[in-house]
Amino acid sequence: MAARKGRRRTCETGEPMEAESGDTSSEGPAQVYLPGRGPPLREGEELVMDEEAYVLYHRAQTGAPCLSFDIVRDHLGDNRTELPLTLYLCAGTQAESAQSNRLMILRMHNLHGTKPPPSEGSDEEEEEDEEDEEERKPQLELAMLPHYGGINRVRVSWLGEEPVAGVWSEKGQVEVCALRRLLQVVEDPQALAAFLRDEQAQMKPIFSFAGHMGEGFALDWSPRVPGRLLTGDCQKNIHLWTPTDGGSWHVDQRPFVGHTRSVEDLQWSPTENTVFASCSADASIRIWDIRAAPSKACMLTTATAHEGDVNVISWSRREPFLLSGGDDGALKIWDLRQFKSGSPVATFKQHVAPVTSVEWHPQDSGVFAASGADHQITQWDLAVERDPEAGDVEADPGLADLPQQLLFVHQGETELKELHWHPQCPGLLVSTALSGFTVFRTISV
Repeated sequence: MAARKGRRRTCETGEPMEAESGDTSSEGPAQVYLPGRGPPLREGEELVMDEEAYVLYHRAQTGAPCLSFDIVRDHLGDNRTELPLTLYLCAGTQAESAQSNRLMILRMHNLHGTKPPPSEGSDEEEEEDEEDEEERKPQLELAMLPHYGGINRVRVSWLGEEPVAGVWSEKGQVEVCALRRLLQVVEDPQALAAFLRDEQAQMKPIFSFAGHMGEGFALDWSPRVPGRLLTGDCQKNIHLWTPTDGGSWHVDQRPFVGHTRSVEDLQWSPTENTVFASCSADASIRIWDIRAAPSKACMLTTATAHEGDVNVISWSRREPFLLSGGDDGALKIWDLRQFKSGSPVATFKQHVAPVTSVEWHPQDSGVFAASGADHQITQWDLAVERDPEAGDVEADPGLADLPQQLLFVHQGETELKELHWHPQCPGLLVSTALSGFTVFRTISV
């Protein structure tokens, strides 16, 4: 069983990882395991999860793996912490054959917290525990649409009362799909069965754009102007979508010009209607303003933001900060008031492989999470400084090499692709990987 355990936040959250030996004859105390640092696991050793480091932890699989997903905002209320939780995801598969792919709505519910360790008791107590275990089983319902071609990226937005998904296909087109019907039937098993039998095959995208010269990954809905969309492709082009009165879109055929290689990610400004950021395999990050002509819209550039591809960016909704992750494994924070300097205000190096996803916490301005191709999810807090009196460094000198702001290292997934904080459930993280979906909340955030 894979271990995933939190790091101390001034002596509050425990150690990062523990390795336990399978050889009970020479068993010693559990040791801290630091990915990419210190000795590798020896033969007979395994990583063991410390459930006390998690408030909630669940895993789910959907058949073919999903490269991308988004969390669907729901009507169940904000700041939800009471368990069990319910949440809705929209995801797209990367199946072995183009015909086998699906766009899906996942309804995960009855998500309880981690259980305390069992205590020795009577047979009657054991029966009660079994009944309790049955009641606590997490539930998953899926409503799916057939999709020809693997889905590279999915982003969800609400257009008034209508939920829609922007979908980047590996076949080179971008589609907008209505989600209302899927969200309705996923609540009712009978309605879902009737939908799969009678409606599923007939449902089509409400809009499709095939003007990109090839496939892409970058896609972002404006948080300030409903329906406004940006899409970027592997041929270095970015296109602006403007909603029209008839429930359709006008896509500007003139691409934004500036990048020299694949556009990897796009982020609208959370405070300005016309400003967005992009990052690219050309190692640069650029800031744009759509009020200018596409050929002149690039306002600011950091030409060498990372040593190699810049894979992902996240624009803070609470501070003038842009977070980036690259093939170099580095996480960098850029103060947009000083972006012209070309220097980040902070650089963190914990991942030992390309960073695949980054996202600021939606409520806590100094907290963010990242995932990497090294099978790690890391949680960070810019406000944390190591307590010199805590004694954790003396207890394990390996901790001295860790960045002070590193709160938690989560492991156990294979080929992590994307993560998101739930905007309505504080501290809840959802990730997708080759190994499936994981929903968890740590004691650190």
